[in-house]
Amino acid sequence: MAFVNRRDLDFMLYEWLKVDRLCDTPRFAMHDRATFDAVLEVAHQIAQSHFAPHAALLDANEPTFDGHKVHIPPEVGRALQVYAEAGLMASTFDEADGGAQLPYTLGQAVAAMFHAANVSTSGYVMLTMAAANLLGAFGTPDQKARYMAPMLTGRFFGTMCLSEPQAGSSLGDIRTRATPTDGGLYKIVGD
Repeated sequence: MAFVNRRDLDFMLYEWLKVDRLCDTPRFAMHDRATFDAVLEVAHQIAQSHFAPHAALLDANEPTFDGHKVHIPPEVGRALQVYAEAGLMASTFDEADGGAQLPYTLGQAVAAMFHAANVSTSGYVMLTMAAANLLGAFGTPDQKARYMAPMLTGRFFGTMCLSEPQAGSSLGDIRTRATPTDGGLYKIVGD
């Protein structure tokens, strides 16, 4: 099963974007096209074998909350474990943070494969990587060690919580505002 046409992907990455030229820069000098191709192949295999088979199951069985615990099909956890064990969760993060320090462009090509195979399960990956990126950019060393490092190994997962029912996922409609104060704290105003 082909989620993303590999010839098209190779054309975009290598012929159009020339992503392999990034290996000539100090940041990505430890990589080469063979490394990029290997990552793409592993990603395709995992997407095909561990993400795609339960996509329809998730469409028919949304997560449920029994008042104490959220329930999701066990295939989700197994797929995420394989993804993390392959090092894909940390693939674009700095080596100093436990990542493979791959180019973001290659990371997005990998993400496209997983989104095409199973957008529901890949959402867990996307939210975790977004939370880890936030911690990487703004977290303290302690926060990075306590939260980001376990995210990059698949031990912790990130999430997004929307607390304004009238806004849903439309962030432009939120009414709560946080304004910085002189003391380094924020004044919160809203419904």
